[in-house]
Amino acid sequence: MWAIQLRRLNRRRLLRRHAGEFPLSDELLRCWDQLPQGAAMDWREQEFLVADIETSSLEVNDGEMLSIGWVVIKAGAVQLSTVQHLLVVNSSEKGVGDSATIHQLRDCELEGGLEAEVVLSQFLQACAGRVLVFHHCELDLAFLDDLSRRLCGAPLLLPVVDTLQLEKRKLTQKNQTLHHGVLTLAGCRRRYSLPDFLAHNALMDAVATAELLMAILAHRGKKVRVKEILF
Repeated sequence: MWAIQLRRLNRRRLLRRHAGEFPLSDELLRCWDQLPQGAAMDWREQEFLVADIETSSLEVNDGEMLSIGWVVIKAGAVQLSTVQHLLVVNSSEKGVGDSATIHQLRDCELEGGLEAEVVLSQFLQACAGRVLVFHHCELDLAFLDDLSRRLCGAPLLLPVVDTLQLEKRKLTQKNQTLHHGVLTLAGCRRRYSLPDFLAHNALMDAVATAELLMAILAHRGKKVRVKEILF
């Protein structure tokens, strides 16, 4: 819960600075203004935006976001009509490099992508009023927060659910050894008998994460409040 409290404090600090003419993006401020208020309600009553990104490096200082995919969970169901998959123009002279062997994105494909400003704008519009969901949020948020700082004046600081952390917490409570690969998206899905999927595609990973979240919550077999799953 410390991460939730820290994001809340940082939002308040930045809003005070904004009141003193510190520039913040209107779109980001709109997201903060529409933060979900029902943390005590059942998760089925809350909308979630499940997202995933592909990058040219695992280090934010050495890479760029190449693509992002997302899908909405509403009323306890994945809304496939909401899926979005965006490619990002790579401004780095290094290009995608060896990372192409993982996500299969080539420099020539990214030439037809959108500017980072446009991608972030569309993402923030989709975020409004929803709780973000990632599998291993630290990696995704590192790139998204860096982009938001550069273009909006502040990190996202939005409520987040991390399916990796939910699974890690459950396995730790059961005193199970966390073997290599047990907390990967594919490894977590296998424990719930979810089918294999095409990994390292931002949209497919987002949909796979959405399915995993619903399986995790359904497996609990009781009312789960939103605040119980926030990271």
